[in-house]
Parts: sequence; structure tokens; C-alpha cells
Amino acid sequence: MAASTPQEALKEYEKATNSHLFENVSELIDVNAIYYFSDETVHGHEQLKAYFEKTWDTIQDEVYTIKDVNWIALGETIAVCIYQFHWIGNIGGNRREGSGRGTNVFKRSNQVWKVIHEHLSIPN
Repeated sequence: MAASTPQEALKEYEKATNSHLFENVSELIDVNAIYYFSDETVHGHEQLKAYFEKTWDTIQDEVYTIKDVNWIALGETIAVCIYQFHWIGNIGGNRREGSGRGTNVFKRSNQVWKVIHEHLSIPN
């Protein structure tokens, strides 16, 4: 899953998230990544694994989509995109869904692009 462009990394990240297997997602995340979720700030793979798995346990059969991607910065080693996200799945046997805004910062190291920061928010 080594992504050679940030655009490819984002597509693979969405696909890996929908696998519901953190080992797939972790290949696309820098070991020093920092994530800002609406309820928590999470650092590194160990904390991210716990957060992702808690979410997948809560939202059964979740499908996560990223759309309306706007690459606001593209450099040789850093890229930043903003986007809209949407999720749908089952919580406690009931079909639920939600959406919000996302910002991802990608860092290129050894010719591979990985997420170094993600910030998700839900507008009022």
C-alpha cells in the first residue's frame, strides 16, 4: 500500500479505513501522527489503533467516504487537503449516519506519502 502521491495516499486511506483492519490503515499513517477528533486528541499508532477499533466496534458495518477534496498545498514533501466526509452504519441495531469536514496533512518520507495529521470536525 505504499502511496507514491498524496492523492493516491488519500484514496488508499479511505479504502483501508473501510477494511476495518487497523493494520491496513496504519501502513498509511506516520508513526508520529497526531489526530484531532471532536472528542479526543490522539498521538501515534497505539492510541490510533485503540480509537479506530473503538469506533468500528461502536458503528457496525460502517462505510466511510471522502468527497469534495481540495488540495490546498502540494509540495515535494508536504501536502494538505480539505474535504467533506460521510459515514453510515449501524449503532445498537439502528441505521445511523453523519458527516463533517476533514483536513489531512501528508508527509513524504522515503518516496512514500503518509498521514502526519488529521483534523475532523462537525459543523454546527
